Amino acid sequence: MSLPDPPPSGKSRHAVVVIPFVLVGLFVIAWSAAWFWARGEAARRMDAYRDAWNRAGYHLAWKDREIGGFPFRIDVTITEVSVREPSGWALEAPRIEGEAYMHAPTLWLVAAPAGITFVRPVGGPVAVKGELIRASLSHLQNHPPNFSFEGTKLVFTPAPGAQPFALTAADRAEFHLRQGPDDEGGVFLSLEGGKARPGTLLGRLAGERPVSMQWNSTLSKVSAFRGATWPDAVRNWARAGGTMTVRNAGISAGGPLVGVRSGTLAVGPDGRASGVLNVTTAQAPRAFDALAAENLIGADAAQTASAVARARLADGEAIEAEINFQAGRTTFGPVSLGPAPKVYDPR
Repeated sequence: MSLPDPPPSGKSRHAVVVIPFVLVGLFVIAWSAAWFWARGEAARRMDAYRDAWNRAGYHLAWKDREIGGFPFRIDVTITEVSVREPSGWALEAPRIEGEAYMHAPTLWLVAAPAGITFVRPVGGPVAVKGELIRASLSHLQNHPPNFSFEGTKLVFTPAPGAQPFALTAADRAEFHLRQGPDDEGGVFLSLEGGKARPGTLLGRLAGERPVSMQWNSTLSKVSAFRGATWPDAVRNWARAGGTMTVRNAGISAGGPLVGVRSGTLAVGPDGRASGVLNVTTAQAPRAFDALAAENLIGADAAQTASAVARARLADGEAIEAEINFQAGRTTFGPVSLGPAPKVYDPR
């Protein structure tokens, strides 16, 4: 005959009840320690980026910074933010809010609830407000990292005394950077429902009609696009043989104004664009007249280019043409229009 098992002791029953609470407590302590470490790391990296940019000749500053979000997020709020680069371009915002989850610390969502202001070196500040202004940044190890910007119901207001901006409003604007295969990077831009500002170049071409824009391109040798400043990065990329392949681009206003079917662009040692864009347009004469009215090209060049375009438009169809950037000049067919676009100042 077997003896019955002895009843469990009080200590055993107590341990069964206490151990889960001890484990939960240890987990809470460990998670809290991890959160406070992540909070400190976020502050440290922000300060390091700011100091590195300032040493490189940029200006990055903010007035106040708050970091919260315990226990599952890292929320960063900075006020009176200012970013300026040596040539005069700048971005300012009264308030920027960033957020990353503890389980995905390299995926950041950023919003500007009070709007932003971008400053042009010559034109001056333009305030941008909208229903939504936000961006995301992830895959920081990629070249380039994944970056997306989205704005809806945007309103553009030049500061008093600033030069006019081409748009007064837009229903939607997007900009994306993505890493591709074979050391490539994709650059995508789109704008929908834009309203041109009267008196500007775009206003002369579009009138009251809604404006849409798109740009789809690929950069080669994108890992070489590095440097302490924008000119350094572009020079390093150009020396490595980097080029931009334009796959599709265009501007329309109630109908196509100009489209880019294809093209390959590079940057010369003078800092100006080089290469060829294959374009289609039925509005070339209007475009050249508008460029001359804005003093962007000479009157004689505009008249000659318009005559060439009108001759090709004799049948009423859109023409196909090449715009060449070569030896620091921009040409339309046989006509020299003026200097090629400057990507950076080599000085």
